[in-house]
Amino acid sequence: MTNCRRVQTASGAILAGAARLAGDPFSTAGEALFDPQFWSARGGIVPAGRGRGEAWFLDQGSEQWVLRHYRRGGFVGRISEDRYFWIGEARVRAFAEYRLLEFLVAQGMPVPAPIAARYRRHGPSYSCDLITRRIVGAAPLSEGLATTALDESRWRRVGAAVGRLHAVGVDHADLNAHNILLDALGTVSIIDFDRGRIRRAGAWTGRNLRRLRRSLLKITADLPADRFNDAVWRSLLRGYSEHTAERTAPR
Repeated sequence: MTNCRRVQTASGAILAGAARLAGDPFSTAGEALFDPQFWSARGGIVPAGRGRGEAWFLDQGSEQWVLRHYRRGGFVGRISEDRYFWIGEARVRAFAEYRLLEFLVAQGMPVPAPIAARYRRHGPSYSCDLITRRIVGAAPLSEGLATTALDESRWRRVGAAVGRLHAVGVDHADLNAHNILLDALGTVSIIDFDRGRIRRAGAWTGRNLRRLRRSLLKITADLPADRFNDAVWRSLLRGYSEHTAERTAPR
């Protein structure tokens, strides 16, 4: 299932495709690729907006990447912004997300391809980073709805993308309108699989959808009624039901 390779570093490890680790830029830059200052010195970095983690768009010449530094949210984040308690490499969040994305890409799912992951130990804790391929030309669903309404076919595509993930058992821990991307052609992608996992079919599919619905209601509360309503939600669910046998969607 995996074609990745692990390389030990002075303070942790890097996970990436074997071919990438063997060639440029990894063979020359190594851990520096996870350092925003490395990219800033080359003029190849742009902030990627807000979120639970810090993120930057990287210009790698032939490819566009996204670098994300994992940061904690909520009350815990006030105590430790980016440190997680060390309970073994198998539980490193960036490594888990890398492997999940690798699996999903192999399944043809609408997700960004993983490039590399890195963690660094800090005594009993660790920090981590993930680099993925940027989905160029796509913007969050939340941004799109702020400017225009989507037609039924695009809402069905959004539902279909979620349905495809659920059909292979992917529980997205933070399915919301900011983590669903659309491009000008209506192609849908889903990002941010931190804490995501593969599960047997169950009630979690409905919880994912209810979370998405709450997100859509929140971001469109002060927008025109055509941006999101019951008819729009039914269109999304029609697309969803076409790609999963589970009928757990909330009505």
